[in-house]
Amino acid sequence: MKQDMSKIKLHTFSGWIDPPTDLQPAVSGEVTCDVAVIGGGVGGMATATRLADRGRDVVLLEAEFCGYGSSSRNGGHISGAPGGDLRMLKLFYPKLMKGMVVLADRAAEYLQAQIKDHRIDCDYVPNGLSFGAISPIQMLRVKACAKILRDAGGRGQVGTAEEIGIPRAFVGGMREGVGGMLNPGKLCRGLRGVLLAGSARVYEQSKVTDMRRESGKIVITTPGGAVIANKVVLSTNAYSGEWDITPKGLSIPAWIIEVETEPIDPARIEALGWTSRSGVLSQHQIMEHFRVTERNTMVFGVRRLERGTSYPLPENKAPDPGLVQELADAFHTRFPSLADVRVAQAWGGWIAITSSWVSVAGQTGDDVYYSCCCNGHGLAQAPYIGSLIADYIVDGKRHEDLQTIWKDEPKFPPFMMMGRAGLRTVWVLDRICDAFNGNKRRAQRGAASAERGEFIPITEGQVQLL
Repeated sequence: MKQDMSKIKLHTFSGWIDPPTDLQPAVSGEVTCDVAVIGGGVGGMATATRLADRGRDVVLLEAEFCGYGSSSRNGGHISGAPGGDLRMLKLFYPKLMKGMVVLADRAAEYLQAQIKDHRIDCDYVPNGLSFGAISPIQMLRVKACAKILRDAGGRGQVGTAEEIGIPRAFVGGMREGVGGMLNPGKLCRGLRGVLLAGSARVYEQSKVTDMRRESGKIVITTPGGAVIANKVVLSTNAYSGEWDITPKGLSIPAWIIEVETEPIDPARIEALGWTSRSGVLSQHQIMEHFRVTERNTMVFGVRRLERGTSYPLPENKAPDPGLVQELADAFHTRFPSLADVRVAQAWGGWIAITSSWVSVAGQTGDDVYYSCCCNGHGLAQAPYIGSLIADYIVDGKRHEDLQTIWKDEPKFPPFMMMGRAGLRTVWVLDRICDAFNGNKRRAQRGAASAERGEFIPITEGQVQLL
C-alpha cells in the first residue's frame, strides 16, 4: 500500500517518548572534577551513576539531554547473545567467542536487574529475541549460529515458526533464552531519573567542542565554559570521531531508520501466530527487525545503512520519506495480511559500528577510557560495560567481561564493506536473495493459513533447547 510519506510524522528525536521537560543547566564557567563522562546515553549514564555510587566526584556532559541519541531511537531489544553473524565472529575472533557469549548473557541480566531494582517502567517483557529465517537457506544460517552459541555456553531455542512462537512469514528460527523487548525511550528516562537522583553533576545542553591534555589534566571545552578532570570516560557512540583525543578508527557512524505503524487490532496480530511476542531479527546481511509494542503497533527498521562521512555529523536529521516507504513495502511484503496497515511515524539516528563488529573498550594513556558497545548487540552491553569501566577506575582491576573486549593498544583494523559502494552492494545482494528465496510466496501462504485458522500453538515439548 502506497501512502504519502511526506505527511506522516518524521521525527528528529524519537517516536518512543517526548523530550524531558526538566533539562539540566549547561556548563557555565570553570568546573573541576575527578572523572568526567562524555555522553549521556545508556552507557554514559550507567558509568556516571556507578562512579557516583562508589564515591567518586563525577561530572557527566551531554550535548542535548540524557537519552537523546541512539539509546532512545532503537528497536528496544535486550539481547542475550552477541549480535551480527556469529559465523563470521567465530571465523575472525575464535578466541573471543566464548567470552562474548558470556558477556552478552551477563549484560542482559544486568540491565534486567537495573530495571527491577530501580522500578523503571519501560514496558519490559522478558520474552527473548528471535533470529528469524525467511527461507530454508537462512534457516541453515540460524542452525549454524545456534550451534556456535550452544558450544560457547549460550541459551536459546531452535524450531519452526510455530514452535518458537514467531510469525508464519518465517520458516523458523532461534529464540534467545534471556532478554526481551522494551520501550527504549522510557528506559532512558528511567535511567536518567536514577542518575539525577544521585550525586553526579549532570550538565545537559553542553556540547564538547574540544578536549586536550594540559598540565596533567584533561581540559574539556564547551560553549559555556570548561570542565577540568583528572580522568575522562568517552561514551560517545557515533560521535566518537569528533575529537583528536579519541582513538583513530574506533568506529564509524551509520544512520538507521525506525518506523511505527498505526494501532492494529490485537486479533489481527494474534492471527499472525506471534505467540511469543519476541522481537524478530531477519538473517539478511543488513537485518530487518520487527516487533509488537505495548500500544498494539508494530515497529520495524534498519534494512539499509547510510554511512556518515565526516564530523561533525548532521544534526536534526529526519528520515528520508523514500526510505520510509521502502521499509513500509518490506513490512507489507513480510506481513501481507496487514497490507492495509498504514505507517504513523518514523524516526532515525546515528549509531556506531566498530570495524570488528564486536564491542570494544580500552584506554589511552592513564587518563582516558573509551568504549563502543552497541553494534547491533542490543541495548544491554553499553550500560553493563560502562559500569565495569567505572569499577575499573575505582578498583584498578578489570572484570573478566571487560577484559574480553579490552584493547591493550588503541589500534583498529580498516572497515570492510562500509563505504557507500560497499553498503549499496550488500543491500543489492540482500534484495537478490529475497527475489529468489521464495520468501514473498511463503509469507502469502502464511497469511492464507492464518485466515483459515491453521495454527499449532507452541508447547514446551516442541522446542529444541540449546
